[in-house]
Amino acid sequence: MTDAPDQQTDLDHWFATEILPHEHVLTGHLTRVWKNRAEVPDLRHDIYIRVYESAARAIPASPKSFLFATAKNYLTDKRRRERIVSIDYTPDFDALNVLSDELTPERRLTARQELRHLSDALDRLTDKCRTVIWLRRVEGLSQREVAQRLGIAETAVESQVARGMRTLQRRWAERQISGDLDSSLDTDHEKTHG
Repeated sequence: MTDAPDQQTDLDHWFATEILPHEHVLTGHLTRVWKNRAEVPDLRHDIYIRVYESAARAIPASPKSFLFATAKNYLTDKRRRERIVSIDYTPDFDALNVLSDELTPERRLTARQELRHLSDALDRLTDKCRTVIWLRRVEGLSQREVAQRLGIAETAVESQVARGMRTLQRRWAERQISGDLDSSLDTDHEKTHG
């Protein structure tokens, strides 16, 4: 029982000398890879807790590598959890007054048409651009992971995503405008001929 305070002191000393000196680099990394900068201090704190608890079981041989591997795993877990909608978070469906038969055939058709339009717009992108957007936006890989998988520079990934998203937004806007014109023409036609 007398070893516990010494072990705690040793662990605290290890943490202060082997982990905390990398705080600036860790903070910079988190700031670059996490979309909400306001969350960075909390992320860093949670990563430190994981490192400390793990080191309490066994001190890692390479502290800096262990710190950044822990950070990567933590962020991956956090992103995965954010994509999953909790059942507890889902509002009471009775309070929404949403009936399953409210999904009319027209709404289904519209949804199919929008999905087809998005698919067509994706198909018009270059193979490289489409692949980069798919890996980043659908599979949720980081910019670095996409670059490594495709064997290209991270700046190329960033450029492809920006170019592709602009193209998709432009095509979607063009479709919305032409769709609005088509529906207004149909309405005018019905008024004059109906």
